[in-house]
Amino acid sequence: MNDAQRGDAGSNDKTTIQFLGAAGTVTGSRFLLRHGKTRVMVDCGLFQGLKELRLKNWQPLAVDPALVDAVVLTHAHLDHCGYLPKLVKDGFKGAIHLTEYTGKLAEVVLLDSARIQTEDAKWAVKKGFSKHNPPVALYEEPDAAQAVEQFVVNDFGVRTQIAEQTYVTFHPSGHILGASFVEIEFFGKRLIFTGDMGRNEHPLLVAPGPMPAGKFDAIVTESTYGDREHEPMTADFADIINHTIARGGSVLIPAFAVDRTEVILVRLRELMAEGTIARVPIYADSPMALKALDFYRDAIDRGSPEIRANIVETWRGRDPFDPGTLVQLMSVEESKSINTPPQPCIIISASGMATGGRVVHHLANMLPNALHTVLLVGYQAIGTRGRSLADGAEFVKMHGELVPVRAEVAQIGSFSVHADADELLAWMSSTTEAPGQVFVVHGEAGAAEVLSDRVKQQLGWHSHAPHDGEIAQL
Repeated sequence: MNDAQRGDAGSNDKTTIQFLGAAGTVTGSRFLLRHGKTRVMVDCGLFQGLKELRLKNWQPLAVDPALVDAVVLTHAHLDHCGYLPKLVKDGFKGAIHLTEYTGKLAEVVLLDSARIQTEDAKWAVKKGFSKHNPPVALYEEPDAAQAVEQFVVNDFGVRTQIAEQTYVTFHPSGHILGASFVEIEFFGKRLIFTGDMGRNEHPLLVAPGPMPAGKFDAIVTESTYGDREHEPMTADFADIINHTIARGGSVLIPAFAVDRTEVILVRLRELMAEGTIARVPIYADSPMALKALDFYRDAIDRGSPEIRANIVETWRGRDPFDPGTLVQLMSVEESKSINTPPQPCIIISASGMATGGRVVHHLANMLPNALHTVLLVGYQAIGTRGRSLADGAEFVKMHGELVPVRAEVAQIGSFSVHADADELLAWMSSTTEAPGQVFVVHGEAGAAEVLSDRVKQQLGWHSHAPHDGEIAQL
């Protein structure tokens, strides 16, 4: 236990929130509510991107994990759930509260994360390029499996007590399957955490639920796109694919395994059905993405209230993700077979920011070839390979080697499933009463401040973009 954790063990009658991540950055969402000896965490994510951020994953948490009573998880993306196995490894014994499909997806995400970290550590040993001696994983599969054992499923819209004077209600946020914004009552204070807020235009999921009625002491909102508005859906996606195939190349799409792959596949099916793009093979190359696809299919077939009614009506018992050319690659051998595509095709592979997973091996083989296109379809955090490619890097480093970038690199933003600045403001302003304060998090420095300023100017509310480690009294 470090000095900060020892100091945390004392009694404190103030009600506070501490920002242990996603403050000044778009990753590592971790928020600690504290009153007396009660401690509840909202989200428990990994830092990603810049090395200085990734190193934070190895630093002791500002609270002894053994003293945390419960964790509330908004959704299953790694930057919101990926630190859970480390929290458990370091002594957390409490319940992790989440929705049904967040639990299903988070299990896949955490086990995959543990596997990748273990494999990367072994690879670093083999190649000798790590500065750590010996290279080790942050956590391993048994830690992830134990975290899953501590999952407790909560239904949407049901107020549930999770700790002393602490109640949580999950509401659909339309970001990914299972994703929620959470309403928390904590020692008489009422708070909203947006998690990652979705959009009204998601092709599969229902739109985010409205702000609950009544007065909130604080809203903690994300700001991934807090300084911009999304571009409308354009023909660029189809044009990029057509131009690449016409010159004999293939399109590689780094995509988040959970939800982004589904959204892309739906759009590809539509374009092929219209005859807008050629019916070339589509390779879905991510075991995690394929498992996530099955959960989405299950939700459609079950008529889940998270799925749009027209999708359930049209696609129940059918596959909305397969235009007839979808090839699902499970094994490593199958994945290797398309490192150098034998014919023009579309490859969708995780991770979405090219930080790890099978897409890295595809990039290593395809980036040096000018026939191919790497198409970035999601947010690329500072310090990731995806951001380097988006910024025009001539070389990118992978597995200790510099790989030349000769392939075309394109980026489109219309597939984002994050609410933009206008959408976030519209959603927050639907509240029946002005909140006591707004905390703007989960955005790069600049984006959070821009959104915070707009909250002040357009809504007239008290708003603040906290810094890392800041403690605010409620």
